[in-house]
Amino acid sequence: MGTPFAIILVFVGCCSNVVFLELLVRDFPGCGNIVTFAQFAFIALEGFIFETNFGRKKPAIPISNYVIMVTMFFTVSVINNYALNFNIAMPLHMIFRSGSLIANMILGIIILKKRYSASKYLSIVLVSVGIFICTIMSAKQVNLASEGSEEEGIYAFMRWLLGIAMLTFALLMSARMGIFQETLYKQYGKHSKEALFYNHCLPLPGFLLLSMDIYNHCVYFNQSTPVDIPVIGQAMPVMWVYLLMNVITQYVCIRGVFILTTECASLTVTLVVTLRKFLSLIISILYFQNPFTTWHWVGTAVVFLGTLLYTEVWTSIQTALRRPDVKEKKAQ
Repeated sequence: MGTPFAIILVFVGCCSNVVFLELLVRDFPGCGNIVTFAQFAFIALEGFIFETNFGRKKPAIPISNYVIMVTMFFTVSVINNYALNFNIAMPLHMIFRSGSLIANMILGIIILKKRYSASKYLSIVLVSVGIFICTIMSAKQVNLASEGSEEEGIYAFMRWLLGIAMLTFALLMSARMGIFQETLYKQYGKHSKEALFYNHCLPLPGFLLLSMDIYNHCVYFNQSTPVDIPVIGQAMPVMWVYLLMNVITQYVCIRGVFILTTECASLTVTLVVTLRKFLSLIISILYFQNPFTTWHWVGTAVVFLGTLLYTEVWTSIQTALRRPDVKEKKAQ
């Protein structure tokens, strides 16, 4: 029951989360900070009540280590969401973040001195090529969409380049954080729920630096079209409804992934998350009618092919299919 339930949570929570994020970004492209703050505050509150028992439970991992991890996590979360304000389309945003395998491997080689098989290097080449194709095609769309003077077109393109640079930095920082977590878990053991709480609680003071932007978007959200909420029988600005649903679905998504990591092997988790990303991409393209050319589809297919090759899904499937034959031979 645990694994199917976790998979349902991941697909329902994560896919619907992307939908509500896109609904928010469509009207207010610069709302990344208020979205990040709301998600952090909600998960921190839940963790404070249920994980730390209102602060009574002491952390298994020293706070000093969490401060380092939190600095990286806060930076990655803010930059990833804020990049949407720089002409980055949601499909490209999702495809680009799928390149985490590349960053993990590069930093694994440099920092941990890891060595990988030829198939792993091939998979990274495929993911890199796929992201490159999608990025180049998106760059052409930015140029085509920039109506007006040549200066305005150059400005729009430079903003897009800045967005790509932000996503690249966040990708590498996220991979570095993953390596840091790996070393911490080896030393102190796995404490995923505890890490989830501190990663969302400790950065909250950092949002004071973004308080004016968050306040301005609160004002914008209050001015959005009101909609009736059936359960409470009250009208509420539609942007606050989208934000509330985004926060709830983000929590469902994270909980689903957490349950999955405790119930399944890492290979299964990676496969489920990869398939979820692909479904989110399809929803974003079809439901929101985001521009997506044939070359985008080619690039996307190459990215996911490389991801599946990296996780050795094909080998696992072949092994699983051979097992019945082996059992039959033994029985004979």
